[in-house]
Amino acid sequence: MPEYFIGLMSGTSLDGVDGVLADFSAPSPTVLAHASRPFPASLRAELLALNSKGDDELHRAALAGNALVRAYSHAVHELLAATRLPASSIEAIGAHGQTVRHRPQEFDGTGYTLQLSQPALLAELTGIDVVADFRSRDVAAGGQGAPLAPFFHQALFAEPGRSVGVLNIGGISNITLLRADGSMLGFDCGPGNALMDGWTQQHLGKDYDSEGRWAAGGRPVPALLQRLRSDSYFGRLPPKSTGRDLFNRGWLDRQLLGFESASAADVQATLAELTAAACAGEILRHEPAMARLIVCGGGALNTFLMERLRALLPAIQVVSSDQAGLPPLQVEATAFAWLARKTVRREKLELQSTTGARGARVLGCVYPA
Repeated sequence: MPEYFIGLMSGTSLDGVDGVLADFSAPSPTVLAHASRPFPASLRAELLALNSKGDDELHRAALAGNALVRAYSHAVHELLAATRLPASSIEAIGAHGQTVRHRPQEFDGTGYTLQLSQPALLAELTGIDVVADFRSRDVAAGGQGAPLAPFFHQALFAEPGRSVGVLNIGGISNITLLRADGSMLGFDCGPGNALMDGWTQQHLGKDYDSEGRWAAGGRPVPALLQRLRSDSYFGRLPPKSTGRDLFNRGWLDRQLLGFESASAADVQATLAELTAAACAGEILRHEPAMARLIVCGGGALNTFLMERLRALLPAIQVVSSDQAGLPPLQVEATAFAWLARKTVRREKLELQSTTGARGARVLGCVYPA
């Protein structure tokens, strides 16, 4: 019998929502449909603003959560229409929500992570059970709350006897190290596309640097790159996770003091090199014997960034997740469909190797339709 689940992901890139409808009845999931919906400009701007302190935040966050869920529901109905499946055939929707604050373990060892969402409204709009709030139980158990996709990466991409990495480059980059002995390590490397996208929006008026062409036309500024890489986050050992709380425009503006003469294209090239060098550096530090690196997320579509990863990791085969059976923009959404399935079946995840939580836990809360 088919096991249909929907996964919805909107990440720190703030570009929109990706959704998949997948069948999990076989050992490997089969994606039956993919929907990608950009955020309206007003919603994107509000979500970005809510990453920082502001007036009337509670009211604005609630309204943004409602608007986000309406975008989610449109994606769900698009998936149902594409597959001609009734809502009643879907076991559950896994909805990540939109992270606006991520501060785990910063306050006397007990922090928080906040993803905007209105899962009850999503259940009401779709008539499907919704699984949400995946991160908070992990944080309650002493974990970082992120990244969570490594557990799906392990299930889908692990190769017995061979070391494989899965690098997701969204707004923030995270790496999953699937070791030859079957063990796993996963954590956030640092900025992915977030800083590059923001710089592109300011100087070119575009949402992102298509294929990295603008960055490819610049030259990294060595002293600026050194300053960027001196942030203490890059030297920390896992478990670790980060977000726009740290790597935001204010952080970049502080680093740029004294580099006002650098051209905008050279700054973009430096930001691309920061992302590539941070990811490559973590791989060489923790798993230098890696045979293959599978790249997913929007960064996998950045031709220049992929070239830089290959140059920095010459002994490792660097490929897009397309070559491993799942397109780059479908991996994270499929991961949250997979996580929803785990929640519905009350299956625990061994969180210690990735988030640092005290033990195995069931993640997520179920909102019945």
